[in-house]
Amino acid sequence: MSSEAVIVDVIRSPSGRGKHGGALAGVHPADVLAQVLRALLTRNDLDPALVDDVIGGCVTQSGEQSTNITRTALLSAGFPDSVPGVTVDRQCGSSQQAATFAAQGVIAGSYDIVIACGVESMSRSPLGSNTTGLDPHGALLHERYPDGLIGQGVSAELVADRWNLGREELDAYAARSHRLAAENAASGFFDADLIPIDTPAGLVDRDETIRPGTTVEGLAALKPAFRTDALAARFPELDWRITAGNSSPLTDGASAALIMRAERAEALGLTPRARFRGFAVTGSDPLLMLTGVIPATQRVLQRTGLSLDDIDAFEINEAFASVPLAWQHELGADPDKLNPRGGAIALGHALGSSGTRLLGTLLAHLEATGGTLGLQSMCEGGGMANATIIERL
Repeated sequence: MSSEAVIVDVIRSPSGRGKHGGALAGVHPADVLAQVLRALLTRNDLDPALVDDVIGGCVTQSGEQSTNITRTALLSAGFPDSVPGVTVDRQCGSSQQAATFAAQGVIAGSYDIVIACGVESMSRSPLGSNTTGLDPHGALLHERYPDGLIGQGVSAELVADRWNLGREELDAYAARSHRLAAENAASGFFDADLIPIDTPAGLVDRDETIRPGTTVEGLAALKPAFRTDALAARFPELDWRITAGNSSPLTDGASAALIMRAERAEALGLTPRARFRGFAVTGSDPLLMLTGVIPATQRVLQRTGLSLDDIDAFEINEAFASVPLAWQHELGADPDKLNPRGGAIALGHALGSSGTRLLGTLLAHLEATGGTLGLQSMCEGGGMANATIIERL
């Protein structure tokens, strides 16, 4: 018998700059996630022994983030050793996939209570550090793509070129992200779901990735971040528009969602905030690896029988400004519904944590505005994307 999967709570750490000197750089990533997990239990007065599973997302699973960091974090948070944990990697969508697996487990009857979460310390486990000196692609993949695959920054350039997104449009979108995030931070919108993190330097309770004074004029002075002579020769059609300013910053952070069977939440006296309406995951061209958000959105709408106009808000991850803009241009979505509280360009993209971070921002926005349906989608390395629709209760 299938059960309804509901979201009881979603919380996150502040976003720290993912480089030396960032606010969270002095804390082991397992300890950052452990503090978030502990806060989730405390906020909901939940006995951790009741949790059937903890599913976490993390991308760079090496060094301090190796050896199943989700299990390490839950034990560090004081969960009994009877609670299992698993770490998944669907690249940038890892914790969104964790939430999907969690909800699907509830719907299938395998779970009553499950936590979906994610963590990434890009300062302590830098992106790509798990492949330094190695070729992650075998001979057969090289045969299929003899010219070689490319990094996401170059893919962002290809997306900008295909959808004819000029530098000014990209920079204007990035400035919008910072403006909206700064306004919402100042108004206290993020406070309810933001969990302070204890660090050796003191308590961190604010995002440090938001730059309130960001302007289009200031962004225009930045140089392209991903152009090399070799890439310019391979892609002569590109005029190189992607900069550090219209891309998401390197980020440290963690987030977590408490997901339950509706009847179990009621029995525990907990009030569900939302329920899951639909899921989709799709592959896409690994060169244009950031475009999967388009077919993933189309697929989840088709599966749920909903139209774009039925959705009250969209969270399309701002890995680069070209991603949500290409999505919006292709699907004709209302731009005012797109990332209305700012996105990853301002709020950061702590890779493995971003999926559940977006889920929390989307849910809080629906609650604040009285909206009913929200859709989130995340482009992912290697050419994939997840999409999820939730309904506020």
